[in-house]
Order: sequence, then C-alpha cells, then structure tokens
Amino acid sequence: PTPSHPSAAFLGGPSEGSPCVPGLRWAGEGLGASGKNHRVCHASARLEMSSLWEEFNRLGTEMIVTKAGRLVPKGHGVCWGRGTPFPLLSPCRRMFPTFQVKLSGLDPLADYVLLMDFIPLDDKRYRYAFHSSSWLAAGRAEPAAPGRIHFHPDSPAKGAQWMRQIVSFDKLKLTNNLLDDNGHIILNSMHRYQPRFHVVFVDPRRDSERFAHQNFKSFSFPETQFMAVTAYQNHRITQLKIASNPFAKGFRDGDPEP
Repeated sequence: PTPSHPSAAFLGGPSEGSPCVPGLRWAGEGLGASGKNHRVCHASARLEMSSLWEEFNRLGTEMIVTKAGRLVPKGHGVCWGRGTPFPLLSPCRRMFPTFQVKLSGLDPLADYVLLMDFIPLDDKRYRYAFHSSSWLAAGRAEPAAPGRIHFHPDSPAKGAQWMRQIVSFDKLKLTNNLLDDNGHIILNSMHRYQPRFHVVFVDPRRDSERFAHQNFKSFSFPETQFMAVTAYQNHRITQLKIASNPFAKGFRDGDPEP
C-alpha cells in the first residue's frame, strides 16, 4: 500500500535537528541514538540566499497576508489588465525572499516528501511604532489560525532528485483568510512566525504509521522569521523588497508603492 502523508502532529518537537549516531537497529531499519531512521538522520539542509534573508532579518522581515489579494509584481501568477502598467488584484501572496534549500545526506534510492509549516514565535500580537521604527507588543496573541502544512508539489521523489538541484518553495502562498479553501498557509496579521522545513522518508512498511516519529527530520533557520502584515509597515522593508526582487522591475522603474 502507498504510505500516507505525514500529519502535522508529529513534526518538530524535541528531536528537531537531532544528531545521528550509531545505535539501536530495529525492524530492519537503522536508528540513531535519537531514534531517527538512518534515511533521515544524516539529512542536511542549507538555506539558499542566506545573506539576503539576513539582510531582511536585520530590518525585521515582513510578509504580506491578505484575504482578497494584493498588488504583486508581474511574473508571480497575477492577471494583467489590457494596456495597464500595473498588475491587478489577485489572490497570489507568495513569500519573498523565496524559501529555498540545498539538500544533502539523503538516500539516493529512497522516496521522500518535503513540506513546510509555520509556527508562532510567541504568544503576542504586535503594532508598528513609526516614530521609533520598531515593533512593540500590543497584547496577547489572537487564537491560533488553523494549522496547515504545505507539501512541495514534486513530492514524493527520490533522494537523488531532491539533492540534484535547489529545492524551491515558490508555490507556497500566505493568507489571513480563516475560511480559505485553496490550501494556503493561514496566518494572523501582526504576529511573528518561524517557517519550518521537514524531510519525511516515505516508509514502505505496511505499518509505517507506527514509525512516523522516526521518519522525519526538521530544520529551522532563525533568519527566516518574519512578521505577518496586511501592508508593509517599515519603509526600509518595502525598499529592500523592490531592490532585491527580480520581478519588481516595474516598481523600480516607476517607483510606485508595491
């Protein structure tokens, strides 16, 4: 039988990023002392464009989330009006910088599913103080949005395929619409989030769900933390997005607000 996709319930936790060292062998699968399957415990992920992420992080990265859509640069899957220089509103809300990783340490012949989720960084909501150009706590967080995971569309695929090229989550979209039925990641505006990346071994055993907690490895990169917003608050973030986004040529030439 085809193994089922993993649920969000077992992702992350104390074993996140745990090392793989020789240890117990069980049910024909090599396990490290951390209890992870040997097909994931050697996995390593390197964040691409890390210097750009760090540049945004120093300013306080913001990511747009909206219900009805927003103006986004040409090339990001939006509709363009006939004879108009700017894109029309669209439900496209892709992350920039795009989350991309280079993988190593996978079993070339094993199948893997790659996915992402987003977790709150704290229990606060925030507001932006323009006079001090800083974020301030403004009370307790709103009830958590429905937890969702985003599967990379090429999943499942062999380890060799994943390691051959950079893995890009450029199809991932964000929204603050609690009623969203398009599978987008739902986030609360004015809350801080940490993206998480998970490598999941597709276990062919008939009772693979028993071993679900052993068959994944998670990665978090602190420089990818961000504030979810419905409009950019820090003008320096706006400027950096325009300057560094290859699809923002129209904004650079005309210099309108994105």
